[in-house]
Amino acid sequence: MPSSPIRKLVPFAEEASSKGVMIYHLNIGQPDIETAPEFIEAMHNFEGKVLEYSHSAGFESYRRRYSERFQERGLNIGHNDIIITTGGSEAIIFGMMSCLNPGDEVIIPEPFYANYNGFAQMAGVKVVPITTYIDDSFALPSVGEFEKLINSKTKAIVICNPNNPTGTLYTDEELNQLRELVIKHDLYLFADEVYRVFAYGDKQHTSILSLAGLEEHAIVVESVSKIYSACGARIGALVTRNKAVIATAMKFAQARLSPPTLEQIGAMAALETPQAYFDEVREEYISRRDLVVNALREMPGVVCPNPGGAFYCVVRLPIDDSDLFCQWMLESFEYDKQTVMMAPATGFYATPGYGKNEVRIAYVLKKEYLEKAMVCLAKGLEAYPGRTI
Repeated sequence: MPSSPIRKLVPFAEEASSKGVMIYHLNIGQPDIETAPEFIEAMHNFEGKVLEYSHSAGFESYRRRYSERFQERGLNIGHNDIIITTGGSEAIIFGMMSCLNPGDEVIIPEPFYANYNGFAQMAGVKVVPITTYIDDSFALPSVGEFEKLINSKTKAIVICNPNNPTGTLYTDEELNQLRELVIKHDLYLFADEVYRVFAYGDKQHTSILSLAGLEEHAIVVESVSKIYSACGARIGALVTRNKAVIATAMKFAQARLSPPTLEQIGAMAALETPQAYFDEVREEYISRRDLVVNALREMPGVVCPNPGGAFYCVVRLPIDDSDLFCQWMLESFEYDKQTVMMAPATGFYATPGYGKNEVRIAYVLKKEYLEKAMVCLAKGLEAYPGRTI
């Protein structure tokens, strides 16, 4: 199993913290946004005398209300098209194990969420990266570039939209090109849509479940972690109209018995969260994004595309090695007893050597802290011995 690039610097952060250094954690997607109140209240109000198993697919009442929410979005999804999982992570694992055999290949645009590597390793699947580039704002490669990588072992394409780690929101044109590609080659199209409510400006998120002709191909992953700021709840969902995939995934669901009971109760209540909550959270993230992107673009030699969604950006820095730089910021640097923790982008690429001068920044802290973090980063770049300009 590969180590997590998001968490591997934790020992250095703990050492710095023990010395009284304030650390701004921009390395991990743990928002400080308050969890949807409906979620918390439902768990507080639980009056059961026994905390029992749910159905292996999740409580039917939850799945039925969940399917109604899909239908309100114009997506024809029934409750039997949904399996509730222990976080979005388990949904991806179940999906890979259901759709892919050991030795099969899956194409994933890089940089990608690092844990996809671990999930593929569990399933015995080979990840084949297709590179996206910061100078193109991490747009998807052309169909022709994808087709160069397709062979008899290729069984699926995986995307994250909006994207973690880049914040890229894919256009309808890009998604329709993928639609044609997976139909042509009879592939599965996995879409990790856990950040779907975070689309900025005049852009809208498009679910692959809305694309005609993908009824047997589309495998969608959702989660309460980001949408309701409930990362510790560990409730996700595998969603597909493909009955064979659902039947196979149910075997894995039964093997782990059931998803968490209390958290399902909270998640079902969270489905009633008013739109005002999402509007407020969305505007907060837009203001945080603008603060961070503007500050980064003022730093000499820094390149930062403007994210269209989620709450991450991948940034090119004038440094020799992002792994060394991120460790140095924790181990050897402080400014007014403060420093910044970031994720080296090398861990988000499958191609060796890529991401050496890039980091992922998660703008998940309140603006007061983000302002201080950007000052620390600017000072750190000025002092770093491996600076390249």
